[in-house]
Amino acid sequence: MKKIILFLLLIVTVSFDTPKQEAYGTGEWFKFRIHYGFVNAGYATLEVKDAVVNNKKAFHVVGKGYTTGMSRFFFKVDDLYESYIDRESGNPHQFIRKINEGGYTKDQQGFFSQTANSILVKDYKHGNEKTFVIPKNTQDILSSFYYLRNYPSIDKINPGETIAIDMFFDDETTKFKLKFVGREDITTKFGIVSCMVFKPYVQSGRIFKEQESLTVWISDDKNRLPVRIKADLAVGSIKADLDAFKGLNNPFKIKLQ
Repeated sequence: MKKIILFLLLIVTVSFDTPKQEAYGTGEWFKFRIHYGFVNAGYATLEVKDAVVNNKKAFHVVGKGYTTGMSRFFFKVDDLYESYIDRESGNPHQFIRKINEGGYTKDQQGFFSQTANSILVKDYKHGNEKTFVIPKNTQDILSSFYYLRNYPSIDKINPGETIAIDMFFDDETTKFKLKFVGREDITTKFGIVSCMVFKPYVQSGRIFKEQESLTVWISDDKNRLPVRIKADLAVGSIKADLDAFKGLNNPFKIKLQ
């Protein structure tokens, strides 16, 4: 269960054509409530700010994840993820990762060179730095989510089709894949919301029942806002639900309140 909570915090804290910046903008903020059954396990927030990197306008995205209540008593989590995203290309300039997960800590910064297809990672905890070769348009874990929200032809995707991007995380680049399942209306605290449903591919085994055990509901509007995330476990399931939001770039469509 501990690993699942962390995984969900990371998600809400996930090579295309150049995206158009319309799904999100400066001032957007939202919060997720993560729960296991009736137990409130934690929260995750994401906020978009303005920034300038190398004399270029950028978005500064700040993601925070933390456990609460009894979950915090058994396994304390305080995670901070930041990403500086180029406004024109949607590619990251830099990431920051400062985490404390039950005593396991990391303090890193990564500096992307999209022209040289490389990333310099500085590890402040261990006092070293490494340079890694990466594919073109590689994202960090936080910028991946915002990059996908602006995927230009996502409205035309058909059930069964997949989307894949290169994502750099934990000193390696992996293919992050999503399969589009279809559309569904779900009941939320805000009312009934029409969603696009995706299944990120995960490794089946001791934690997940199968490769498609994780499901993500994204608002079927121009915001493409995550509304719900659910993981089917070997025993039970865990969910993350949109709990609050403000500063959206587009109207949030609610079918029925």
